[in-house]
Amino acid sequence: MNNQTQNAIDIVLAESLKELAATKPIEKITIREITDKAGVIRPTFYNHFQDKYELLEWITINELFNPVEPLLSNGMLKEAVTYILTKMEKEKDFYKRAIALEGQNSFNEILNRCIAGAVQKYLDVESLAKVANYPWLKEELVAEFLAHSISWVTIQWIEKGMRVPVEELTDVYVKIFHSPIIEVVTSLKE
Repeated sequence: MNNQTQNAIDIVLAESLKELAATKPIEKITIREITDKAGVIRPTFYNHFQDKYELLEWITINELFNPVEPLLSNGMLKEAVTYILTKMEKEKDFYKRAIALEGQNSFNEILNRCIAGAVQKYLDVESLAKVANYPWLKEELVAEFLAHSISWVTIQWIEKGMRVPVEELTDVYVKIFHSPIIEVVTSLKE
């Protein structure tokens, strides 16, 4: 990704993609449509993003994950998760379109990477990995496990119309982060 910071053009391009996605599948949206809606020329888009999938990743990072870094760095996991889920719920139509993307550039893959990065950065995965004392149980594996679990549940939540209240889903995520892996690995030692 060329640029993970926010500037006015990035924001305008992101809003353009989100508005277009309200009426059209993301995979069918063209760069021309994004730039026309944003009121910029195509070269401007390519000065900021390689393609629309990189723009989707920028949206995910800058609108969901960067804003919660101060919360996570202060141990406020519940508040961080609540923020992310609430933001997704407010832009429900966009995220419904985003989860329809499949393959290497899928929203699920982007979400997995973002969650795994946040887990490794802000949670004590080293301690989680050491609990079982198995050489193969590395921090990266624990982070990927948690990321895939959270991503899968989030995708299911979006697919099913976000019917589960944010507060309940947040509670589940907090429990997933704090207990299951510890219970699983400690029960293996007994």
